[in-house]
Amino acid sequence: MAELLKLNVQERTQLGKGPNRRLRATGMVPGVYYDSKGANIPVKVEMVPLQKAFAAVGNAQVFELVLERGGKTEAMPALIWRLRNEPVKGFPEHVDFFGVDLSKELKVAVHFEIVGNSKGVKLGGTLEQYRDHIEVICKPMDIPESIVIDITEMDVMDSVHIEDVVFPEGVTPVFDENYAVLSIAAKHEDEDGEEGEEEAGETETE
Repeated sequence: MAELLKLNVQERTQLGKGPNRRLRATGMVPGVYYDSKGANIPVKVEMVPLQKAFAAVGNAQVFELVLERGGKTEAMPALIWRLRNEPVKGFPEHVDFFGVDLSKELKVAVHFEIVGNSKGVKLGGTLEQYRDHIEVICKPMDIPESIVIDITEMDVMDSVHIEDVVFPEGVTPVFDENYAVLSIAAKHEDEDGEEGEEEAGETETE
């Protein structure tokens, strides 16, 4: 198994708005660790390491949460479940961690990654993406960083539906209907018409 990114957190013993405000003033972020059995532990984490960890793993990649509690440290696999940012300055103000059991499947949202240069776009078509992520079921260590869709061979009026997407082994998509993920739309006729009218107007003026 590949070595996981590590993030150190400490148990948070002082609770409430006042203590949390003082924590943030020292560069710490209050949060909660929810284990896979339903228990929760208030924690605090340094802001900068948290930001770096989130940039690296986002909401859908497992990392190793190293919890300091009662003079002891314990490491456990986890996900950054929710990260709430302060609306004005954008700094993290609260974080929720979710503990995972590496042997059990879970449901998680993974974003689509579009690669390639569509020949339809080169001909004047427009890429229209209708969904930016998909929920999948898999074991924590099988969570893909993204679901890749190659649009290189797509022509104008071509589309990709969810049943067309190839998922990694061990990863099962969750959906009820075969919805469209993206398509290459044709150039709008009215755009051509407007151009033609402008050209005609210019000719008449001359």
